[in-house]
Amino acid sequence: MPSNVVLVTGVGGELGGKLLARLGNNPEFERVIGVDTTPPAKAVLHRIGNAEFVRADIRNPLIAKVISTAKVDTVVHASTTCHPAGPGRRALIKEVNVIGTMRLLAACQRSPRVRKLVVKSTAAVYGAGSRSPAVFTEDSELIPTSSSGYAKDAVEMEGYVRGMSRRRPDITVSLLRFTNLIGPEMDTVLARYFALPVVPTVLGYDARIQLLHSADALAVLEQATRDDLPGVFNVGADGVLTLSQAVRRAGRVELPVPRGVVPSVGKVLRGARVVDFSADQLRLLNFGRVVDNTKLKESFGYIPRWTTREAFDDYVQGRGLRPVLDGERLAGLASKVMAAAASGQAVPRRVPR
Repeated sequence: MPSNVVLVTGVGGELGGKLLARLGNNPEFERVIGVDTTPPAKAVLHRIGNAEFVRADIRNPLIAKVISTAKVDTVVHASTTCHPAGPGRRALIKEVNVIGTMRLLAACQRSPRVRKLVVKSTAAVYGAGSRSPAVFTEDSELIPTSSSGYAKDAVEMEGYVRGMSRRRPDITVSLLRFTNLIGPEMDTVLARYFALPVVPTVLGYDARIQLLHSADALAVLEQATRDDLPGVFNVGADGVLTLSQAVRRAGRVELPVPRGVVPSVGKVLRGARVVDFSADQLRLLNFGRVVDNTKLKESFGYIPRWTTREAFDDYVQGRGLRPVLDGERLAGLASKVMAAAASGQAVPRRVPR
């Protein structure tokens, strides 16, 4: 049965806003409603077509009234934040991820009209460690890296989704575990990380990273909204890059640091308000993570247009990153980062890009 009235959460973000615009210009849908506490970017608002924006907080029980009043039959939950790019209020993000998901799913469960749910999750639910498998499948055990990070929020959120599915087996649920997103317009942890002139890496390790172009992520969300595609799907591009390869392709300079110093370096960068490295992201840069996308291609029916390498190169070109050549300046910055990490202080906020 085709979707008629669609509600999209998280439209104030880059991906959610573009999805609202894409769906709003699709004549297949009778009505498309985007909800968030902040409106989409002005450029997105000009392109949303027949879609509409409603300022609403999914943590508020009133979200149930929005769903029932508008006679929503399809809900796309795209507001989950897995890894904020910059320093943010962790408690607030956790509330949106966990409490917001609980309220939204409760509203879906109570509404007899809702028949489809699409959830944006993350491959970070698999964790990253020395004993992790070379490639994760959808059946792999979910082991978040830390007991209080964003990946743990995602594991908890997926638990709520499974619970709702048991209580409402008539609802088609598509659970999408995205690898790290990259693209010219995406502001993510890795986008900021590879834009640093000096990129700190873990001495003796060269992690494999798998990326997903933001255009592919948008296409997957749209297809899941349009078609009935129940199940859990790893959503990642073909191929991988090692961390050292990515640093070279971005024209950056690699700064290997001892493993024990990595958390201090992450704290320095967070304190300088450059990039927010959570424990989950730090372990990713240490051990890497690769998922199997066979089910995405064969069961879901989507083949990513961009490989990991092509997605990364498009990010580099789109951001206008040029090779760093000023060796003296780099040496000075590297010394400051290492000294600050050793002393536990923050580097000056004006870090050259």
